[in-house]
Amino acid sequence: MQYQNEPADRLEISDDKGRLDVPLIHRFLSEEAYWCLGIPLSTVQRAINHSLCVGGYVDGQQVAFARVITDKATFGYLSDVFVLPAHRGRGHSKALVAAILDHPELQGLRRLMLATSDAHGLYAGFGFQAPTYPDSLMERYQPDIYRLTR
Repeated sequence: MQYQNEPADRLEISDDKGRLDVPLIHRFLSEEAYWCLGIPLSTVQRAINHSLCVGGYVDGQQVAFARVITDKATFGYLSDVFVLPAHRGRGHSKALVAAILDHPELQGLRRLMLATSDAHGLYAGFGFQAPTYPDSLMERYQPDIYRLTR
């Protein structure tokens, strides 16, 4: 899958895991992402190995990332979406989400979920909304797991 958007610093989006800059992804997730501060490199690598991943690239350098945990048939969970701070405000997050939603392996899913504390507007623009039946959803949430297991 290749996708390009139109801003001046053209973003190329690819699902080729061989192109991912895993140290950059780990550094951002472990140091800047409020949802997984302290996540170990080995956990990031395992998550990448078992997910559908897309990277966003400007001039060949990775500036964005997202992954979907999925069975590629009925369910997906969009996770770890980020654009590096120096590249924000250029439509890259919209291009990344659009490319994920258009990905051939994610067509026909009955449910695609995500969790966000600060990007509801972005995702609402793609049809995401609060759960239709919130009483039917449950979770086991351990927000500080990476900082507690050190």
